[in-house]
Amino acid sequence: MSALTKLVATLRIVSPVPLTRGILCPHSTAGLYEKDSPAVRGLSMVIRQIRKRDGLLAAFDATKIAAAIEKAMRAVRGRVDTTDLTRLTNAVVQGVEERFGDRTPDVEGVQDIVERVLMEQGWFDVARGYILYRERHRERREERRRLLIERLADGELLVTKRGGEAEPFDERKLRATLAYAVRGFEGVVDVDDLLHRCIAGLYEGIDTDGIGRLATLTARAHIEDDPAYEAITARLFQISLVKEVVGSKFSPAARDDAYRKAFVRNLKRGVEIGRLVPQLLEFDLDHLAAHLDVERDWLLPFRGLQTLYDRYLMADGETEQRLESPQAFWMRVAMGLSLNEDDKNGCAVRFYDTISTLRFVPSTPTLFHSGTNHPQMSSCYITTVDDDLSHIFKCLGDNAQLSKWSGGLGNDWTNVRATGAQIKSTGVESQGVIPFLKIANDATAAINRSGKRRGATCAYLEMWHMDIEDFLDLRRNTGDERRRTHDMNTAVWIPDLFMKRVHENGTWTLFSPDETPDLHDLYGSAFEDAYVNYERAADEKRVRLHKKVNALDLWKKTLTRLYETGHPWITFKDACNVRSPQDHAGVVRSSNLCTEITLNTSRDETAVCNLGSMNLAAHVRHDGFDEERLGETVATAMRMLDNVIDLNFYPTKEAEASNLRHRPVGLGIMGFQDALFALDVPFDSERAVEIADESMELVAYHAIRASSELAAERGTYASYEGSKWDRGIFPQDTLDLLEAERGVAIPLSRDGKLDWSPVRDLVRQHGVRNSNCLAIAPTATISNIAGVFPSIEPIYKNLYVKSNMSGEFTVVNRHLVEDLKALGLWNRSVREEIKQRDGSIQGIDAIPAGLRAKYQTSFEIKPEWYLQSAARRGKWMDQSQSLNVFIDTNSGRRLSEVYTAAWRLGLKTTYYLRTLGASGVEKSTVEL
Repeated sequence: MSALTKLVATLRIVSPVPLTRGILCPHSTAGLYEKDSPAVRGLSMVIRQIRKRDGLLAAFDATKIAAAIEKAMRAVRGRVDTTDLTRLTNAVVQGVEERFGDRTPDVEGVQDIVERVLMEQGWFDVARGYILYRERHRERREERRRLLIERLADGELLVTKRGGEAEPFDERKLRATLAYAVRGFEGVVDVDDLLHRCIAGLYEGIDTDGIGRLATLTARAHIEDDPAYEAITARLFQISLVKEVVGSKFSPAARDDAYRKAFVRNLKRGVEIGRLVPQLLEFDLDHLAAHLDVERDWLLPFRGLQTLYDRYLMADGETEQRLESPQAFWMRVAMGLSLNEDDKNGCAVRFYDTISTLRFVPSTPTLFHSGTNHPQMSSCYITTVDDDLSHIFKCLGDNAQLSKWSGGLGNDWTNVRATGAQIKSTGVESQGVIPFLKIANDATAAINRSGKRRGATCAYLEMWHMDIEDFLDLRRNTGDERRRTHDMNTAVWIPDLFMKRVHENGTWTLFSPDETPDLHDLYGSAFEDAYVNYERAADEKRVRLHKKVNALDLWKKTLTRLYETGHPWITFKDACNVRSPQDHAGVVRSSNLCTEITLNTSRDETAVCNLGSMNLAAHVRHDGFDEERLGETVATAMRMLDNVIDLNFYPTKEAEASNLRHRPVGLGIMGFQDALFALDVPFDSERAVEIADESMELVAYHAIRASSELAAERGTYASYEGSKWDRGIFPQDTLDLLEAERGVAIPLSRDGKLDWSPVRDLVRQHGVRNSNCLAIAPTATISNIAGVFPSIEPIYKNLYVKSNMSGEFTVVNRHLVEDLKALGLWNRSVREEIKQRDGSIQGIDAIPAGLRAKYQTSFEIKPEWYLQSAARRGKWMDQSQSLNVFIDTNSGRRLSEVYTAAWRLGLKTTYYLRTLGASGVEKSTVEL
């Protein structure tokens, strides 16, 4: 029996993807309302997209809701009251946001909410008319569907080809495509069943691209059933993508040749339209094309492919046709990073092999801009704002330029004098730092980085600044909106002395930096001495502006705001400075947007960091890590990161001067949780802490060695002399220095597994090429591309829907599925129970206790385990790590215990607080 025959026989049973194109509401009329019509003016519009009946996404338009309600009113009552219409429309939009949250609503769901709102607010006759109208439209869709199935059975359904000509739908072509995508999963996925479901989604007038989308959406709908559908969905999407890139008739049999020819042709096209630099044409393009490994496309998960398609692959500005396939994209990035190499072709191939196998992925700005006419490839820029009006506005202008080119920003505002401080030139009192932060916030909101992501800034203020209490309130949803910064992140820069005063329940004195100008540049015992002297001067009335507060109360307020709003992030000044390799050349005055970068800044130097992340999961074996493979990857990654510095486009002269002088890079990791799963180790175990220690030691060992080898080839960085490297002090040596300065024991093992003497000898002989080598970024986007869990984080849930700028993606923990399959436990009943438990497997008695321990989710693990792993990892690092804290409690005491433990362990920084009970904690991070 053919798929068509079976479909006719089961007409009303199978229809996962509806046959007709949908509209938002049955009464909607395109263009009836303007965007600023009274019915929709003032709506928050948190919901950005809606899923139509054919599965495609469209912009969520509240005017269509208003139009639908208005038509129902007119049909039933013959008139419309604008006030009632506005109120009902607002109630529907609010209902949609409450029901769907950060998920994408579907048409039927929105229509259900319209009915409910009309009934709840007493419009029973209008609701009845609306229901009857929906039913009539449903019946019409069913009739169109019945006729369509008949046309399919008779071979009369026409499909529009790319050239515009029409031909009858051919079931065999679709079957061949599905069979190609299912290859290797025949024991898991029934091709006939998948074909049956795809045919159920056909509609009159569908074109060949639509059939490709339909196949992808059909497979995608079953990802939660088995991770095999993730791979099949990715393959179907890849087939459509390659057809678009190749731009001509294409078949799987001719794929490789067409793929390679398109790479050369479209690279030239990219230069022709001004997107790519002409120097790319100096490479041996045929040689590089021959090296493309088309099968590596299949390494990418569906969400990774979709993300590449939406935001990374180069497109023709006129036609929007993608000019890059995934392998062409990786090769273009590799070529852009090889432009300064003597052996350009050899390095491009080496770089390509490393990133296309997903062993290492450069950060998003590098992927966006490598090989382009404006190669701004750095991730992070950190500035210090001086207490000078012209410099304040210069920094705001710099922010705009840096953000325009995809840079994430960290701004140190501590130098700006506090509210009430005297301004000698005008004889008036200062309004403090808060009004300037409001301007910085609005500038951030106005910038769309490279047209592909929102501008992002974090403002830092040291804990003794007189405006600190107002600073803590910046993200609150109450109070004077002129003193709120809802679009900008905030972080507090905390000296050790403050934490000691908190522990002692002592007093803490707030100052204005114009009267204490050296405090911000001092740290350790020197800071403590100066601070105590200023307190004495304040007591003797030699300091005009100051305020005494209880340190514990200020700490409680800080943590309360963190719990309520997700801000400010907690970062520790002394750990960042005492352990900095560049203590001879300046001061670390703040961290960056994601709290992993700890570099010196000044009026003349904007710190820059160039990031990329090792995929630990790609280097793990059943018994540990493949050190040889890892060392090779790290060496190649360090060379790429160092090349970024010389090839980079710098939006400001201060950024260029700093980066060329110090040459810092930040090699990080991702897929730590995947590595633990592969090694069969629970996150909350001593063995996991040891693996965090051992894996970071391996990465650090090879990164520092690679930087020294680069120094032997290219020379040390300009400010090397006098650095900790020059003095023979490595990151693991600095914990004792911090302990001595702090005067408080740091309960952390200093031991390692490797013999560091060869690396120390190499550095002694050649120095290092980069002032800083290591930093762990959040990897929110590049981990999606690589198909691993982000950064150093535990699994969020075992089954959930992930939302980002590319849409929604069902994420299933394939490691768990494999383990359950091995025990014969992966079935519909278990899946439904996991869904009911919101992605958790705790409490499911059918699953063995060992697996329940292994697959605990982020909020099921005590925060101390994150901290211990981070501390052991951090001892090998010259910078920091984006460390999220997950905690399932509303206890202020517990929150204080966790962050105090982070300080005691010598951690430099923390990032987001994730708590199930918080009302304002953000659920997304920047994309690095």
